[in-house]
Amino acid sequence: MVVDTEKSTAAKTALRQALAACGGNTKDKTVIAAIENLQSLNPTTAPTHSGSLMDSEWLLISAPNFPQGEQLADGRYAYTLSRLAFNMFQPTKLKVVIDRVFQPVFLLGNGEQRTHDIVVEFTTIDESVPQLSGIIRNQGICQPVSDTVLQVQFTGGILTPQSATKMNEWKAVFGEQGKSKKTSWQDSLMSGFLKLMFGLVPPQTMSPETGEVSFVMNRSPKGRLEILYLDEELRITRGEKGTVLVCERL
Repeated sequence: MVVDTEKSTAAKTALRQALAACGGNTKDKTVIAAIENLQSLNPTTAPTHSGSLMDSEWLLISAPNFPQGEQLADGRYAYTLSRLAFNMFQPTKLKVVIDRVFQPVFLLGNGEQRTHDIVVEFTTIDESVPQLSGIIRNQGICQPVSDTVLQVQFTGGILTPQSATKMNEWKAVFGEQGKSKKTSWQDSLMSGFLKLMFGLVPPQTMSPETGEVSFVMNRSPKGRLEILYLDEELRITRGEKGTVLVCERL
């Protein structure tokens, strides 16, 4: 495909401006129009097979798509810890704010299978605990099923501090993994369902050296992700539920 560089540059600028104006909401009409315009200029005809373009660290520049988020006055999004990683890490009701979300995508050396990790850097904003910064890595893999669609599945997750400077406070807040907690019958039922269906093995203990805890997902459902646009700067994807995410290459 012959690329009109001037048009592409203008289209990408328009998309970034539209995202900035609406807090990254990809359901905004102006954003939708900007994405559709950029799609029409897509220079990559088979993005899922374009390894050199696929592989990178991708930074999310649209709004996060975790469930039940709240946008704060400073534009960042707040969630409970449970919403960032399949309800696996405790304390599940802890309030955190997302600092950034990025995705390392690299070839695994097994055909065209690649990493599909979703890495969330967060800071606690719950008044009941000290301010702590952590990282949740939802581990995943992906592989092409067509020129534009990837099959995606998650395999587990890791919770770790961003630094070791507040390790004692970190252990005090996050060190209760795997211990029984009071939950509603609805939450207990959902937790049991997830464990049964997805083969979830919840985190049990924290590493005393690193403060890391992890879980495993042995039977993850396989989802599909369509790549709407891919070039040297941007990647735009649409999930099965219609959620559109815009990332830029780091």
